[in-house]
Amino acid sequence: MENFPVINLENLNGEERKAILEKIEDACQNWGFFELVNHGIPHELLDTVERLTKEHYRKCMEQRFKEAVASKGLEGIQAEVKDLDWESTFFLRHLPDSNISEIPDLSQEYRKAMKEFAEKLEKLAEELLDLLCENLRLEKGYLKKAFYGSKGPNFGTKVANYPPCPKPELVKGLRAHTDAGGIILLLQDDKVSGLQLLKDGHWVDVPPMRHSIVVNLGDQLEVITNGKYKSVEHRVISRTDGTRMSVASFYNPASDAVIYPAPALLERDAEEIDKVYPKFVFEDYMRLYATLKFQPKEPRFQAMKGVDSF
Repeated sequence: MENFPVINLENLNGEERKAILEKIEDACQNWGFFELVNHGIPHELLDTVERLTKEHYRKCMEQRFKEAVASKGLEGIQAEVKDLDWESTFFLRHLPDSNISEIPDLSQEYRKAMKEFAEKLEKLAEELLDLLCENLRLEKGYLKKAFYGSKGPNFGTKVANYPPCPKPELVKGLRAHTDAGGIILLLQDDKVSGLQLLKDGHWVDVPPMRHSIVVNLGDQLEVITNGKYKSVEHRVISRTDGTRMSVASFYNPASDAVIYPAPALLERDAEEIDKVYPKFVFEDYMRLYATLKFQPKEPRFQAMKGVDSF
């Protein structure tokens, strides 16, 4: 945990820019994850989102989760459960159009806070994509444009709570997987840990840190960078104590965006390249991912080579 990349963006536009960009590059190449502090999103807003998310869970979701556990006979589990996750979730869509007003049970205060939070996160995601462009020596805006399709990017939030679990060794909060999309920004509980990533064959804790935003790269950035950056397997382990909050926002390509390795990278690194990632429509990848989420990503990439997306 002590080596986990924590990146302070405070002096990004000052004399520390080069050092900050180097840290981001190292994290993208070697971790697939990093944690941001001084990212520009007001702490009061983060506190409000956390408070309202926890309140909403207690009022509207907790009892439902207990009933679901009871209906599946999971209170007294004795054997490992491999086909479900110990989590309580709902999803918000922001782009290309928002569904926040349609989600039942959300207070007006919560809707307003999530809308404001999503706007700040969208801006941060696009700033980060441009920093990746700078590191990759791609023109500014290249990644945003690659994600754009005909209607602009897909952007949504998965709000999850991971309640206490009587047998954490038998069921995961969320099974191991890589994320299918582009760049993911996470506000996680700063008291209850549980998120882990796979690094060099070992599971490493992603440290809970107040007011930080955890960033990880999805499969599409691995494809566009032709493997220079990697999406990394991660999971949430269950705990016997405490409910862990997770608000994960996914800045993904448009459904009709055509994803392929950046030609400038292929040309520049031609001598070192031993394989070229496939070209496909993002929606086709998502269709495959829906059935293979909890399996290794390499066969998914391989399968896309045989899909005639065009």
